[in-house]
Amino acid sequence: MSRILFEKHDTIAVLTLNQPKLRNSISEIEVVDEFIAALDQVNQDDQLRCLIITGAGSAFSSGGNIKHMLNKEGMFAGEANDVRENYARVIQRIPLALHNVSIPTIAAVNGHAVGAGCDLAMYCDMRIAANSASFAESFIRVGIIPGDGGAWILPRIAGFGRAAEMAFTGDAISAQQAYDWGMLNKLVADEDLMDEAMDLAKRIAKNPPQALRGTKQLMRAGTTMPLDSLLQMSAAIQANLHQTQDHLEAVSALIEKRSPVFKGK
Repeated sequence: MSRILFEKHDTIAVLTLNQPKLRNSISEIEVVDEFIAALDQVNQDDQLRCLIITGAGSAFSSGGNIKHMLNKEGMFAGEANDVRENYARVIQRIPLALHNVSIPTIAAVNGHAVGAGCDLAMYCDMRIAANSASFAESFIRVGIIPGDGGAWILPRIAGFGRAAEMAFTGDAISAQQAYDWGMLNKLVADEDLMDEAMDLAKRIAKNPPQALRGTKQLMRAGTTMPLDSLLQMSAAIQANLHQTQDHLEAVSALIEKRSPVFKGK
């Protein structure tokens, strides 16, 4: 059975964490390899315009495999230097790969998102959660820190104070609380989750793919880049987009009051 399911629906891709019996843990190297391979497919497919990530079963992702931690197995095996290398070789590849996905990403959070699973949702550009979902930056509860870059992404999504509360207490928060804190784009009934995620993806995917990728690139760069540098980058990307067929089609359709047909050219 594939640990990661990857499907394409026209211009929208859906990646499903598929280890429901393990609550979709993501600390096994085999899972990470499949996850990265799926993201590579996304980046290599010029026709794709949006990616949805969700989990099979009752959990979005439980993050690290607690039994492996206890038994010093997998990425948790060995002495301190071994574990340090394992983090770079395994779990830390996920945030780097997600950060570099070239199209917009949506986390469809179907259940518990714990530890690295919580951070996985935060690394997506947008988040829609089912009412039954919950979020926990719970590393402190097992005597460790967010080794997957959670201390980088969570303050950017929840704000420093909220992120500090989650990280220092390890307490889980409900989907409603996450929504109230601004961590979610939308909160929906469990049975409506994938329909709502797909609806948002379709609204995104109706736009020209090159402009989507350029906008994503700029928004990511803008989190760390000075304004003057970002303006230079914006001018370079914009100059190329002005030469595309899709730009001319968009302007023509607007003037002619018709729906545009984009070809990614």
